[in-house]
Amino acid sequence: MKSAMLVAAAAATALSLAACQKTDSQPTADAGTTNDAVNAAQDATSAAVGAVSASTMGQVSTDAFVTNAAISDMYEIEAGRIAQQKGQSADVKAFGKMMVTDHTAMSNAMKPLIVAAGKTAPTGLDERRKGLIDNLNAASPADFDRTYLAQQEAAHSEALTLMQGYADNGDDAGLKGAAAKAVPKIQAHLDQVKKLQSGAAPAAK
Repeated sequence: MKSAMLVAAAAATALSLAACQKTDSQPTADAGTTNDAVNAAQDATSAAVGAVSASTMGQVSTDAFVTNAAISDMYEIEAGRIAQQKGQSADVKAFGKMMVTDHTAMSNAMKPLIVAAGKTAPTGLDERRKGLIDNLNAASPADFDRTYLAQQEAAHSEALTLMQGYADNGDDAGLKGAAAKAVPKIQAHLDQVKKLQSGAAPAAK
């Protein structure tokens, strides 16, 4: 656990440095390309932080599970809306629409179980997911689909680890059941993302 926390701390530091780099950089003729590259580095660091969090605290702490599950759904819904507007391909737009629909349903199913467990879900995104949303909004048209799909692969890998871990190790029966039910849906989303990244997937319905 100590090792995992040190990894998370190091990754968080790297994320902060990447943010500073983006803020301090001066506009140039290649500013769009530069910002896309810096934002991609931020997203990669965010993915590392999320993977550590999901595989440690989120698996065994009900409070951490509730927080991460709720924020994950909120991020997916907001990112999906952006993808419907900014996506360059019909497949990416359709996937974004599916994310809004599916994660809204998952969030609504989880809410009464969170209340029954005596927990309170957050009502807004954390700084890490806000950064991901900022990077989506800032992505150039040419880079948007790649950025969105890279974020989606990381986010669904993180969510899969979180849900499977709590389904196996959590201490609230209702939330354990919801986590187990979410696993195949999240796995299906992750599989679809990978197909989209390879250019082999048809538009989602």
